[in-house]
Amino acid sequence: MAAVLDSVLGPVIRPSTYRRWVFLILGGAVLVPFMLIAGMVLPSLMPAAFRDETLLVVALSLVVVIGVMVLMSLIPAVRVIEGTAARELLGDGVPEQATRVALSWESRARFAGWFVVHLLVGGVLSVLTLAVPPTVVLTFFAPFAGRVDVLGLTIRVPDGWAGAWVPLAGLAAFLVLVHLVDGAAVLAARAAPFLLGPTAAERLAELEQRTEQLAERNRLARELHDSVGHALSVVTIQASAAGRILDTDPGFARTALSAIEESARAALADLDHVLGLLREDQGTDRPQWTLANLPDLLEQTRIAGVAVESTVEGVLDEVPPAVSREAYRIVQEGLTNVLRHAGKVPVALRLATGDDRFELDLSNPIHDDGRAKPRAGGGHGLSGMRERVTVLRGQMTAGPENGRWQVQVRIPLRTVRG
Repeated sequence: MAAVLDSVLGPVIRPSTYRRWVFLILGGAVLVPFMLIAGMVLPSLMPAAFRDETLLVVALSLVVVIGVMVLMSLIPAVRVIEGTAARELLGDGVPEQATRVALSWESRARFAGWFVVHLLVGGVLSVLTLAVPPTVVLTFFAPFAGRVDVLGLTIRVPDGWAGAWVPLAGLAAFLVLVHLVDGAAVLAARAAPFLLGPTAAERLAELEQRTEQLAERNRLARELHDSVGHALSVVTIQASAAGRILDTDPGFARTALSAIEESARAALADLDHVLGLLREDQGTDRPQWTLANLPDLLEQTRIAGVAVESTVEGVLDEVPPAVSREAYRIVQEGLTNVLRHAGKVPVALRLATGDDRFELDLSNPIHDDGRAKPRAGGGHGLSGMRERVTVLRGQMTAGPENGRWQVQVRIPLRTVRG
């Protein structure tokens, strides 16, 4: 019994029904100018011989009105307003895409169908809304007056107890109207994802855009991890060393503090760039650290107490910019890993470039147990280096070999140049 009452009276007591009712009536309100065109302008423009053909006049008027509706639906502002109203009044079933300007003709055609149906159905329900509720009120006086006046028409009904059924009939008519409105709104909400949502091509384009954004954010995360992580590692060791020898060797302490300043400034530049991109600030200049900046990086590491022996085979200036940028970050992360996990141990760095590929070898001694000394934090260094190498279609190996931790990177240059 409760289920029956809920199905019959539920739409009457739910606030969402009246919110959706407003949306449908809005369609009827927008329909009024089109009805004026159909009822007043078109008949006067038709030849006199056709004016007596009622069906022909109605058919031509309907065709012209629908055509004007379709043309109006192509206006971008109309879609934005209609979509916003649908999302606010119909509920969450309407996709967010409905409030955006349609780019493809398929989306525009779907919206045109939605717009025409909304106006026509809204027009019918608007007429019923204007007629039924006032009539329901009048039916309560019908048993006393013996008649019901509806839109200028007088309907005779029995008076007295014989007309007691008239108010009940009025309430039933109102209940039917509410169910019509609720049914139309439910159908509209179900049709909204197809008629107002993105097409398959638009979904694919949106997925591609999201993929590009995720890839860019992942790249920025690597940049931030490598640059700031290295700077903080160097700053920590340099600050510790400067504090220990501040009284005995002020000159070296000043050098260490100067290196701390440079490392912090470079890290801040990278941090500002990454945060600017995350805020979609197009005015932020991107730092372009390449192998040309490698001497400064090695000098900062040496000041931190790590002896770095570097050898270069070939001309690094001829390395493609993409490889040069990623190679700089790989060396930076490799040195950071040494500082974090091995401490102040000597590091051997070899860079070689030729016509076919770029080679990078980085190694340092490891402890007797064959493991790197554990440090807090980290854990993403090697994976970030592998991602950089993979993007350039290269290969990377990392692991213990002959008492040393070896990192070997091989990147083909012809693929990058091509």
